[in-house]
Amino acid sequence: MSKHDKLLTQILSGTSDANISFDGLCGLLKYFGFKERIKGSHHIFAKDNVEEILNLQPKGNKSKPYQVKQVRNLILKYKLKLEE
Repeated sequence: MSKHDKLLTQILSGTSDANISFDGLCGLLKYFGFKERIKGSHHIFAKDNVEEILNLQPKGNKSKPYQVKQVRNLILKYKLKLEE
C-alpha cells in the first residue's frame, strides 16, 4: 500500500480529519492531477473538469479539518481514483 493509498483511506474514513499532514494532502491533490499555485500561505488547487477550486492553508504542519472534509467531498463527488 503506497503512501497515497494510506492517506486516501485515512481521508475517506473521516475519523482523523485534524491529523492529516498538509504536505501529504497537497501531494495527494497533485497526484490526482490538480494544478497548484501559491499566494502567501494559500495553496490554490484547480483541475480541468472539476468546477470547484480548493483554497488550502496549513495549520502548523497539519491540514485544517474543514478543508480535509472539502477534499473528501470533492473526491467522492468526482469519483477520483488513484491510478496503479
